[in-house]
Amino acid sequence: MYQKTIVVAFLLGLVMLSCKNEVKEIDKTPFQAYIAPVELREFGFNLNDYIVKRDTIRSGDSFGTILQRNNLAYPKIYQIAESAKDSYDIRKLQIGKPYTLLFSKDSLQTPQCFIYQESNIDYVVIHFADSIVTYKEKKPVTIVTKEASGEIDGSLSVTMDAQGLPQALIGEMADIYAWTINFWKLQKGDKFKIIYKQRYIEDSIYAGLDGIEAAYFQHKGEDFYAFKYSIDSTSKKADFFDEKAKSLKRAFLKAPVNFGRISSRYNLNRRIAYYGYALRPHKGTDFAAPIGTEILATANGTVVESTQRGGNGKYVKIKHSDTYSTQYLHMKAQKVKKGQFVKQGDVIGWVGMTGNTGGPHVCYRFWKNGQQVDPFKEKLPTSESVPNHLVVDYKEFIIPLRARLDSIPYKFLNETTIEQGYSITQK
Repeated sequence: MYQKTIVVAFLLGLVMLSCKNEVKEIDKTPFQAYIAPVELREFGFNLNDYIVKRDTIRSGDSFGTILQRNNLAYPKIYQIAESAKDSYDIRKLQIGKPYTLLFSKDSLQTPQCFIYQESNIDYVVIHFADSIVTYKEKKPVTIVTKEASGEIDGSLSVTMDAQGLPQALIGEMADIYAWTINFWKLQKGDKFKIIYKQRYIEDSIYAGLDGIEAAYFQHKGEDFYAFKYSIDSTSKKADFFDEKAKSLKRAFLKAPVNFGRISSRYNLNRRIAYYGYALRPHKGTDFAAPIGTEILATANGTVVESTQRGGNGKYVKIKHSDTYSTQYLHMKAQKVKKGQFVKQGDVIGWVGMTGNTGGPHVCYRFWKNGQQVDPFKEKLPTSESVPNHLVVDYKEFIIPLRARLDSIPYKFLNETTIEQGYSITQK
């Protein structure tokens, strides 16, 4: 019995040793993980499923020549063009615009889809793998809310440009405060804060400014808040109002040029040495600016003169109402004609040196009840403010925006641009 026990134990040991060796053999087998290819999607297609060719429209290119160049027979091209014309005019392909061709991955590598990009966002798909389908689509756009701030050193454009902020943002700031702040008279130490939105295509490609939501400007120690708010629920058109629900706009722009400077003011007692100090009243305000600078209508109105005469040179005169008219002298050229209606901010001509002038500028003249006056000393009417029935809603709306503006720290020279605390929404 004892011997049998020894034999059984010996046999069990051999079995266990064998199993152990088998485990070791399994451990030595290398593990090979399967890594799935990353799906590359664009224009609604998985590009991994195709051979992809990208190019731009060149001189002489047409829809037909592009497909012929890529080995598609003319009868098929004609069939595609006839089918697509009801959805998109393929004759509108513009030189320099990008396009993408998708080819089958088989040995024939047949073109299956033509994608034409009208803009960074808009594109046209002509899909002809089986049946022919044409449609217009947009790339997904992400809206990113950002913050910026700064202290003026020289000018608004120089300060913002030094931070690498978009040019469109500089222009919109100038538009918002065009009625309340003289941007050609900013002082060193003036400050600004902005909450604005930018568009990004597929989360990474910059696609332009989506607009300013709120802004703050401190000029000569005075605070100027601006909040974007819509008072028309039908059109959804928004405008900017201050913390008291008053419009930032005036009936007239402060100046007929952006970022110009006043070189000579309205002065009825002006005397000029060249004329022996004889009295030579100056009934306009001169804004010095480079030749070719756009001249803007300072308010809505009808052009009553667009001509050239004597010392005035080429000029435009606009009647805004029975009370007010404005005139713009020494133009290089006019862009508007007599009888034409213009809106505030429309380009009506360009700065020049026609007539009696010692340098490029626009002489801006302002009439009130038929008399030339100094617009900077006139109390001009304001534009529409938030209606009374919306004031409570407006003031509640701006509470978080004002709190956020007030909490933005100022960015000074040589500091990195503030872009913290942004939110993302899909469009």
